[in-house]
Amino acid sequence: MGQKVNPIALRLGIHQEFKSVGFYPKKSYAKNVLKDIRIRDALMNKLRHAGIGDIIIERSQNHIKLTIYVTKPGVVIGRGGSGLEILKKDIVSLSKDGGNEASGEQKIELKVEPIKEPNLNARIVASNIAEQLIRRMPHRRVMKQTIEKVMGSGAKGVRIVLSGRIAGAEISRVERNQAGKLSLSTIREDIDFASYPALTKSGYIGVKVWINR
Repeated sequence: MGQKVNPIALRLGIHQEFKSVGFYPKKSYAKNVLKDIRIRDALMNKLRHAGIGDIIIERSQNHIKLTIYVTKPGVVIGRGGSGLEILKKDIVSLSKDGGNEASGEQKIELKVEPIKEPNLNARIVASNIAEQLIRRMPHRRVMKQTIEKVMGSGAKGVRIVLSGRIAGAEISRVERNQAGKLSLSTIREDIDFASYPALTKSGYIGVKVWINR
């Protein structure tokens, strides 16, 4: 079961919480969910240089609160909070695209929280691996060094899986490396999971990371 079920979805309400919560009217439920996806994807792409790990969206009737978890809060906030004002304008424009005129009148609140231990965040670890693969660093060394960092940060176990044209090979393959204990079928284990694409000159390489925290 552990290989077929998303580790985060399996543990919702136990170790994991929903990424979007709050007031979602029945008539505009689908539009609001699509807006959340669009906002989250845009922020993940724009703030990747700040080491973004997660975004929590909380909605009320006339209020949207976004909590952004990053490793470099200063990069997001900017000088005198200028970065936050730019992000608010981007979020307003993304909200208006859904066809709901009232969404532009909603108050938007941004909160930036630092990530204390980046090596225990699966998305940050996966994105770091992807960046190193794009720079054509040896994949086995990247996996080994990453596992050492994660285990040195206090993780109980970690697994890294690469799939695609690894090292520019003509035939795609899958390579994995693992250390420690990783019980994916046990709900009581706090497992963080993320997948991230690495676009190399030879094509895409998929990066998947499981961390037992």
